[in-house]
Amino acid sequence: MTEKNELDLTPNQLDALREIGNIGAGNSATALSQVINTRIDMNVPKVALVPITDVPDMVGGPDSIVVGLFLRVYGKAPGNILFLLPQKSAYNLVDTLMGRPHGETKQLDQMDQSALMEIGNILSGAYLNAFFTFTGLTMLPSIPALAMDMAGAILNVVLVQLGQMGDTALVIETEFLSEDDGINGHFFLVPDPGSLSTIIDAVGVE
Repeated sequence: MTEKNELDLTPNQLDALREIGNIGAGNSATALSQVINTRIDMNVPKVALVPITDVPDMVGGPDSIVVGLFLRVYGKAPGNILFLLPQKSAYNLVDTLMGRPHGETKQLDQMDQSALMEIGNILSGAYLNAFFTFTGLTMLPSIPALAMDMAGAILNVVLVQLGQMGDTALVIETEFLSEDDGINGHFFLVPDPGSLSTIIDAVGVE
């Protein structure tokens, strides 16, 4: 696949990426259910390629307060993973993880942050395993970093830290559905320049 504007993927190529996302979501739901001993379903209602500058708007706008988990992806198709949760959803997820009633968590202590970072490990590993199944490309995540701030500020910090990063985000918008409350999160894969082409070539979809 020749290098081109990464937004110009064919419907078949987008379908292939969507299928990978669905498999990744299923893997994640299974792993998360085992961790919290509660049935968790995960839908992938949207898989799309968007300009990286549009990412804050997908989580309520650049001024919305979110909890962000960031991981660097190493391997033959390097890139970055950003997992953003609205503040209330992050608190609800922590309550679920810790066995508390929803609404009890009002701020994140060290243990809460560690729990969320472990969720980042689980989700990113599940998605990257799905990519490996489809492409044969080994991709390994770094230890996650966590921040709570405005979505625009978190994204700006990520951009500054990386220096050069892809212009395009492969967005897998994931909805967590627990037995009592829905917990909404947004999962983003941001390939390095050229990595998306490597992934599409490995999938073998023209």
